[in-house]
Amino acid sequence: MTVAASKKLALDWGVIGFMSIIHVGAVLAFLPQFFSWQGVGTALFLHWISGGLGITLCWHRMLSHKSFQTPKWLEYFLAFCGTLAMQGGIIWWVGMHRHHHLHSDEDVDHHDSKKGFWWSHMQWMLHEVPAEKDVDKFTKDMVNDKFYQFLDKYFLPVQIALGVALYLIGGWPIVFWGIFARLVLVYHCTWLVNSATHKFGYRTYETKDNSTNCWWVAVTTYGEGWHNNHHAYQYSARHGMKWWEFDITWLTIQLLQFLRLASNVKLVQE
Repeated sequence: MTVAASKKLALDWGVIGFMSIIHVGAVLAFLPQFFSWQGVGTALFLHWISGGLGITLCWHRMLSHKSFQTPKWLEYFLAFCGTLAMQGGIIWWVGMHRHHHLHSDEDVDHHDSKKGFWWSHMQWMLHEVPAEKDVDKFTKDMVNDKFYQFLDKYFLPVQIALGVALYLIGGWPIVFWGIFARLVLVYHCTWLVNSATHKFGYRTYETKDNSTNCWWVAVTTYGEGWHNNHHAYQYSARHGMKWWEFDITWLTIQLLQFLRLASNVKLVQE
């Protein structure tokens, strides 16, 4: 099915070229002249900032599903953190994610897991994506926000500016680890939610899709691996429903609540 799907859709050479450059840069980070433990530390820290606070906490749970609210200044800061993950424009990302939940594992789902692991993991984005035409329809709550319009349009220049700042701090080793290696790590962690958590793990709830709960994806994605729970209760700020389903993003939301920086937190009522 993957081959058939790819034949129907034209290749997106811009995305293919970009992903090739980022992955080659990640490989080069392991060369002796570019390796440094300071670089590794920078990559891990920015992984949490961009992938944890940005994508998981803000773009996914707060903006896509409105699981909780924060003051606008904090919302914008967290949204900016997500922009550093270079996963496309914020309006595009939220719109595509909402489209996915409406049509999860159906033929129109852009990363339909029934088309194969590789397709749902990343191959889908190397082709034209028909669902993109519906982004504005799914993001009426965001599309007119000037700050989100800025982030949606200028996420690449923002990443370049970060690269320049890292170079001034520590030279090329920090750039190769803080940009290239970190982006590849964040990418594949995020993509595992689309692929692995529709194939490996267990199902607590009967949902119309193939979503599963996968502990090792939860570890690498700050709690996003409890994906069957999430598809059953999309609005819930907490994804790890059982005591053993560790969800560090839920703990972060609880901390924000304690600090009175999170409100209207939605949870499953047992």
